[in-house]
Amino acid sequence: MKNLFLKLKNKTQKGALAARQALLNQHGEGYIDTAIKILIAVVLGALLLAGLYALFGETVLPTLTQRIMEMFNYGG
Repeated sequence: MKNLFLKLKNKTQKGALAARQALLNQHGEGYIDTAIKILIAVVLGALLLAGLYALFGETVLPTLTQRIMEMFNYGG
């Protein structure tokens, strides 16, 4: 039983030490790194949207309009 309490005490102390070191850590991510990541995300998002717009504008929508017209052309 004494051995169990000793192991529990050691684990608790190690956890407290790790938490203390994490809180005292002065290193961090800089503003420039964050700005570059945001810029890359915006550019990739714009490229993705432009590609989807081109795909839907030239390929999907004309055939979709034609199919809808054929579907509702009761006289034809």
